[in-house]
Amino acid sequence: MPELPEVEGVVRSLQPFVKHKRLEEIEISRTIQLSHENGKEAIIKGMDPDQFANALLHWEIKAVTRKAKYIYFHLTKEGNSALLVNHLGMTGAWFYVKDIHDIREEKFAKHRHVTFLLSDGHYLVYSDIRRFGELRLLENEQSHSPLLQIAPEPFDEKAEEFFIQRSKENKYVNKTIKETIMDGQVVSGCGNIYATEALYRMRILPTKRVKTISIVKRRQLFQAIVNVLLESIEAGGSSISDYRSINGEAGSMQDRLQMYGKKNCPTCGKTVLQKVIAGRNSWYCTSCQK
Repeated sequence: MPELPEVEGVVRSLQPFVKHKRLEEIEISRTIQLSHENGKEAIIKGMDPDQFANALLHWEIKAVTRKAKYIYFHLTKEGNSALLVNHLGMTGAWFYVKDIHDIREEKFAKHRHVTFLLSDGHYLVYSDIRRFGELRLLENEQSHSPLLQIAPEPFDEKAEEFFIQRSKENKYVNKTIKETIMDGQVVSGCGNIYATEALYRMRILPTKRVKTISIVKRRQLFQAIVNVLLESIEAGGSSISDYRSINGEAGSMQDRLQMYGKKNCPTCGKTVLQKVIAGRNSWYCTSCQK
């Protein structure tokens, strides 16, 4: 699943191409239409596909920003504003192309679900192989309460103290540290890959209970999370499995990962153990991580 660095890469790539472009036509795939007809509401949330397409006509994309793992398309029309929110899910990807056939990877071309014709004649395409992503048209951020519950950006000055205070709450003290730092209401945008890497860098077992970790160590861990996120942003994210930035571009952070998906510990050489924590595979070394 794309995490904060990958989403940041998509936003930075999209912004120069789509800013100040109008949405002139919107096409929804038959797959999504059928999903809604069967009551499953794939990708497009909160309204039926035809309503979604009609509601978006002729809005201008004023800016593209990110909040945690969400992409925000800020829209404007006739003095009004709206917000198109996107979560990439497991396999979501955006393409900005002159021709639909310019989407080179067949798996993304085959699963093209929402296509926007822009005022410059190009297409902005949302593809999603597994259809776990979402597009939600809102009046504003306050219209969807889960967005307001997200922790501060990890790079904000207040984020570390926010993490420390949340980690002291009864809700979290008995949870594993891995589960806690992957909770978007505790740390914003830190998913499985970067939680695994930060814990390895700090030599902390992902199964360790929060209450057994000192406040000093928690602060150091938070800084390790920030550092690994910044490093990944610089590297264009981790292109593992089906993640791509726009137009199929891949990142290189996967080449720098030290623990995620590894068979042997790069420090001691011992076999890496694997365990499911909070529904996600975790890799760790019991020799180096305590």
